[in-house]
Amino acid sequence: MKLHFWQKRVLCDFAPVICIDEKKAVVEQISNRFDVVHFHFPPGRTEALNLPYIITQHGNSNELAELDKNTVFISKNHADRYASDSYVYNGLDWSEYSPPLERNIKREYFHFLGNAAWRVKNVVGAIDVIKKAKSEKLKVLGGIRFNFKMGMRFTFSPKVSFEGMVGGAKKCRLLNGSKGLIFPVRWHEPFGLAIIESLYYGCPVFGTPYGSLPELVPRDVGFLSNKREELVAAVLSSTTFSPQRCHEYAAEEFNSRKMAMEYIRKYEKVIANRPLNVGNPRLREIQKQKFLAWE
Repeated sequence: MKLHFWQKRVLCDFAPVICIDEKKAVVEQISNRFDVVHFHFPPGRTEALNLPYIITQHGNSNELAELDKNTVFISKNHADRYASDSYVYNGLDWSEYSPPLERNIKREYFHFLGNAAWRVKNVVGAIDVIKKAKSEKLKVLGGIRFNFKMGMRFTFSPKVSFEGMVGGAKKCRLLNGSKGLIFPVRWHEPFGLAIIESLYYGCPVFGTPYGSLPELVPRDVGFLSNKREELVAAVLSSTTFSPQRCHEYAAEEFNSRKMAMEYIRKYEKVIANRPLNVGNPRLREIQKQKFLAWE
């Protein structure tokens, strides 16, 4: 039996859910009746845990502290930056999404998908690209026009509309109507669910070559560059990409079953008392620049 241990209340139809008692150490709250424990956050002292376990590292850190030997990263690049080869790609249950490639929906704009308030996501860069792409428009999914922390001078354009935080059927409808994802991130993206969701709906990806993007976005489903003029040219040639190919690639490579099978292999390894990493993963080098190059 597998136990998923979370910091907030969730429901699960295939495993028991234990809500964390903040007054106790996490490992003290796990009984020995489980086969393996899968953490999605650093659990603290694991020496007291008498069970096989793995820890998925979802984000980036910029510290040289050692991570647990049973850490799993979410892309090859993500793992390599911590001197590890232990990773599992994220996957989604596409049956929970509305049908892609609907023929009655016209593709009339491009989109940005992500937390626009997070400057490494570079919504400003996406807006710059669309401003230079004649006759093209951009819908920003995950941001608002009036963001005083980021400034408003970049957002007053009739070519750009802000949809706010979207999800469910509305997000699927917006992705179905998009010509492509503009994703000029300025950090090493660990994975990027926005990428695979967009591809699933037939949207090629126009982004920067950082983090996981080169391994997630082969040339037949997108174009990568940190030079805005090159991205503009690629955006203007978006019809050279096949929505059907983008969809098939995402559906085949980044589904929940494939992710689950890869995690099962990790579970089997730690159950056999073999660590996922020979040594403790550790960031290879501190990133000194706050934002990666965008020209």
